This record gives sequence, structure tokens and C-alpha cells, in this order.
Amino acid sequence: MDQFHDGHHVRLRSLVHRTRTYLHAADDGESVTLSQVRASMNAAWAVHIYHRADGDGEGFYDDDGPYLLLHSAAYGRYLGATDVPARRGHRGFRAELRDYDQPEVGAIMWRAVRSGFVDDVVLLHHAGGRFLRANGRYLPWNAGVSLDDDVNSMMHWVVEPIPAREAGMPAIPGPPPTLARFLSDMFMDPGRRIRYTPTLGGDYPEDSAGWGEFWFRGRSVFRLRDQLVMRTSINLYYQNVAICVRAGRYGRLTPLVVDLPHGGYGETLEIVILEDETRAYDELRHPDVDAE
Repeated sequence: MDQFHDGHHVRLRSLVHRTRTYLHAADDGESVTLSQVRASMNAAWAVHIYHRADGDGEGFYDDDGPYLLLHSAAYGRYLGATDVPARRGHRGFRAELRDYDQPEVGAIMWRAVRSGFVDDVVLLHHAGGRFLRANGRYLPWNAGVSLDDDVNSMMHWVVEPIPAREAGMPAIPGPPPTLARFLSDMFMDPGRRIRYTPTLGGDYPEDSAGWGEFWFRGRSVFRLRDQLVMRTSINLYYQNVAICVRAGRYGRLTPLVVDLPHGGYGETLEIVILEDETRAYDELRHPDVDAE
């Protein structure tokens, strides 16, 4: 666990692939895959160190931790395991992104175990006993991520720390091109329910039942910001304001600086608006994904 520092960002590179491939949050906001794209928020993972408080062990581990939780710097959702068989051509069981919506979610709890290879190479051991593995060593077009209990070199991950951006939060993508109305309706992405709240002195209500709500179509974070401008008194065009997504009530805030996932008709996104000169805003850490 020494390679992981709470609140910092890392990449996880598969050691066995001839081309450099990284653990990647897929654009559907749910799948986990491998990608050769390194300079991307989808390849960046925020570290969340969790210590159990009650000492009542569940699953594979029976102590208080610490446990490693990893959430996507792109979408805020946490790396998790399932008992669903992996897709055809992959070994073991499916890995996915999910929300952190209960005080303790065993599906997103991991430990980093030394591989015995070199210091920066680890195995990600899930609380259920399986290990995160890369696929597609000999069939690169079938590259993906799953979990299995047959420990081998496919489970070796190189931990690459990502420094923080010195310039602060990156700019969000610009507005998408305007289409004719009938084309817009034909190709528009599924709608989402947006629940949102501004912060008051840096604090915000944890219970989203008291938040504002509206229906939003499309993926553009630029247009989402426009909608939030209409519904709050905050000037969101000021550069020192962060629109953050909260993936579940216990999920940490993640600044939205990429467009929304393309999947999930009817899903709900929880948005917290942070103003500058607040503790919550100052604690945000933005990974410099372009750094060498």
C-alpha cells in the first residue's frame, strides 16, 4: 500500500502487455477496460484510503484495514468487483465502476499486495479474495479487465504516480456543434436526472433529497454548466468555481472536467458546486495527466 497516498492520483499500467496499456474508465461510465491512451482523465484514478471502524470483518479480510478505494478522475465512480461472469474471451468475473452509496461497500474494497517483482508492481487483491487481471496479452483486440483467483503475471500492475497540476483545475470542453433540431433529437444521448446543490461557506447537505433537480439531455459538461447557471445565483463562468460529481452519498467529490458518460438512460448525477476560498475547494487536487 506504500505506493498509494490518500487524495493523490495514479495510473495503473499492465506489466505484461507489449504496448503500454492502462486501466481505463470507459466512456459508458460503467465498464472498466484497458487503453493505450495515457494522457487522459479516464486513465487517472484518485486514491481513497479507508479504515474500518467497527472491527467486524466481512468477506476475505477480518481486520480494520487500511483498504484501498480507487475512483475515476473522469466520472468519480469507484472501481468495483461483481459476481457476474466476465464477457466472452475474458477470464473470471466482471469489473465495473459503481457508486459508493453505503457507509461500507465491500465491492469497492481492495488491498495492494507486493508482487515480489519490483517495488512499483502490485497485485490488486479484492476483499472477496480475487485479483484484478488484465486480458488480451496475445489477442490485443480482446483487451479488457476482469477478476480471477488464479494468480499469474496478468495481475501485475505498475503504479505510476500522477503529479498535481500547478495551474489548478483544467478547462472544461467547449460546447458541441449545433445540429439541426431533427438531427439533434435523432442522435441525442439519453437523458439524466441532475440533482445539485451549491455550497454555503464550503458545506453542503449530504442528503440529496433536499437538493434541486432537473432533467438534462446530452453529454456536454459545458451545457450542463449553462443549465446550472440558470438555476443558481453563482457565477459559474468565474474560473475559481468547480462543478463536482458525487458518486454516491459517501463518494468523494470529483471535479467534472470531461463530458458526461454516454450510457445510462435515466441515471442520476449528483452535482456539488464549490466556490473558491472554501476549504472544500482548496482540498481539490487536479491530476496533471499530460506530465511525463
